[in-house]
Amino acid sequence: MSTTTGTTTTAGTATTTTGRASATAIDAARAAGRSALVGYLPAGFPDRAGCVDALRASVAAGLDVIELGLPYSDPVMDGPVIQAAAETSLRGGTRIRHVLESVEQLTSAPDGERAPVLVMSYWAPVLRYGVEAFARDLASAGGAGLITPDLVPDEAGEWLAASDAHHLERVFLVAPSSTPARLASTAAACRGWTYAASTMGVTGARASVGAAAEGLVAASRAAGAERVCVGLGVSTGEQAAEVGAYADGVIVGSALVRALSEEGVPGLERVVRDLAAGVAGSRA
Repeated sequence: MSTTTGTTTTAGTATTTTGRASATAIDAARAAGRSALVGYLPAGFPDRAGCVDALRASVAAGLDVIELGLPYSDPVMDGPVIQAAAETSLRGGTRIRHVLESVEQLTSAPDGERAPVLVMSYWAPVLRYGVEAFARDLASAGGAGLITPDLVPDEAGEWLAASDAHHLERVFLVAPSSTPARLASTAAACRGWTYAASTMGVTGARASVGAAAEGLVAASRAAGAERVCVGLGVSTGEQAAEVGAYADGVIVGSALVRALSEEGVPGLERVVRDLAAGVAGSRA
């Protein structure tokens, strides 16, 4: 599995990718004796400026890596909280160009409010935009890479080439149902880290993050994954500590969206601080 830390060399030309790579942030957390905290919000929610402000505040509160969702009209893998937020964003007119503008605003934020930004998108919008054009424009905006929940490596040839050309991280998903062969092919195709879905089904905060998560992380590492982050269910600091004990990163989405929706930025900051405290004690 290739990584984005250090230097990427293409056609004899060295291009440094360390500064924007989420893998660098995950490795820094690991060196500090903890798991990384990865947080998701849909771009344009509650509005475009409000989303950027909320994510900057989240980084200041302890977020290590930003997942910026590209809102989509048919989010079949998202739970009701994220679906509702995506609908709000779409009604507000959010389009891909606005998502890329948000990436640029986030990656140019002041120290202490800036973290690597990965866009998370279903594949259809990227395909419509143009795979090469999307990779070019995401890299130009300072984005670290792309998470593609509904794209499997076997069908990702165009994206593999485009992400290589523009030195972008690419994150594919694995699940408890993934076969050993699928785990191996995904680990080989990922650059940066592998996204382990801790429970089956759509996203959303759950009372339990799923007993299969730890086994999935171990199996992914055995298949060659260098970094594995767990999502789809974490909502509390206690859960973050539990997952962070064995995962390289703890991904939180629905809990952040709900906090922002119900309590605004102060509520979001409170939840992020709780989660950050959880991952801080995860390797104690």
